[in-house]
Parts: sequence; C-alpha cells; structure tokens
Amino acid sequence: MRPSSREAVAIPDAERRGVPDRPRTAFPDAEGRGVPDPARTAVSDPDAAGTGPEQGSAVVEFTFLALLLMVPVVYFIITLGQLQGGSFAVAGAADQAAKVFVAQADAGAGRAAAEQAVQLALADYGQSAGNATLETTCSSPDCTAAGSAVTVTVRLTVPLPFVPFGEALRLDAGHLSATATQIVGRFR
Repeated sequence: MRPSSREAVAIPDAERRGVPDRPRTAFPDAEGRGVPDPARTAVSDPDAAGTGPEQGSAVVEFTFLALLLMVPVVYFIITLGQLQGGSFAVAGAADQAAKVFVAQADAGAGRAAAEQAVQLALADYGQSAGNATLETTCSSPDCTAAGSAVTVTVRLTVPLPFVPFGEALRLDAGHLSATATQIVGRFR
C-alpha cells in the first residue's frame, strides 16, 4: 500500500544517517538468529552479476582490436624482412659480380659472368633479377689490364609484399644499391 502524498512516511534512523540497513529476515532460525530473506538480498541488477547484455563483449572487442592492430604490425615486419633480405642480396651480388668479372679473360666475358653472378645471388635471397640493374666501371680503358680497378654497382627495387595490382600499379618498399670494387690481378 502506497502512502498518499498527505501521509507522513517514517524514515528509519539508519537511512537518515546514510548507514545501510541490516538485511531483513524472513523468519528466525532455531537459535533465534534471523535468516536473510533471499528475495531481498539477491542482486537486483543483472549487469552487476555478469549475466546482462554486456556479457561476452570483451572477447569481441579484443578480437576486433587484435585484428585492427596486429595486421599492420605483421605487414610492417614482413616488409622490413623483405628490405633486409634485399640489402643482403645486393651486397652479396655486387661482391660476387666484381670477383667473377676480374677472373675473366676479356671484358665481354666479364660482364656476362657478372650478370650471371648477380642473377644467382639475387635468386639465393628470393629477389627477382628483373628488379635489379648492374653497372660496371673500370679505372682504365682496358678493364682486364693488370692493376685495373673494376667497380660493380647493383641496384635493386624491392616491391611491397602481397600487393595484388601487379605491374599496373607498382608500389615499392625501397630502392637499394651496393658497390664492390676488385683489382685485376697480375697473375690469372
């Protein structure tokens, strides 16, 4: 029964002081102590007990944020790996190309051997030879003369991994180059 607006409502002392009232009891037990009434002591807010509409949303949020944050991080790591592999490839290719160039009898054979060495070195590191260029320079007009310095420069363009556009829209991760110099020996 609800009191009308004209009737005075008695407020217990505990509520006036801000002290929560003790649980109300339905009936005393055998020793005279009160047993709590389950209807009054149960949690009335379903969200507080973890059974409301918010249950399970943390898993969804974690999955969404993990995908949102982890996919770019993994792609960045793969791209850095491609760049690092490309830098090893151009350094090894330039070194080997210079070594095989100076071991050949003439400049034409030296350039052919250097190109083959570059293709082999790039293939060892999983890089495409089509993305590389080879440039050779000699310190004297005769590249095979004893004491002549042969400088080989290898340039490589590393494409972004997993880009589906092909050659129509080429996106590059970086442009790498390496230079190696060898001296043509007196005795071959």
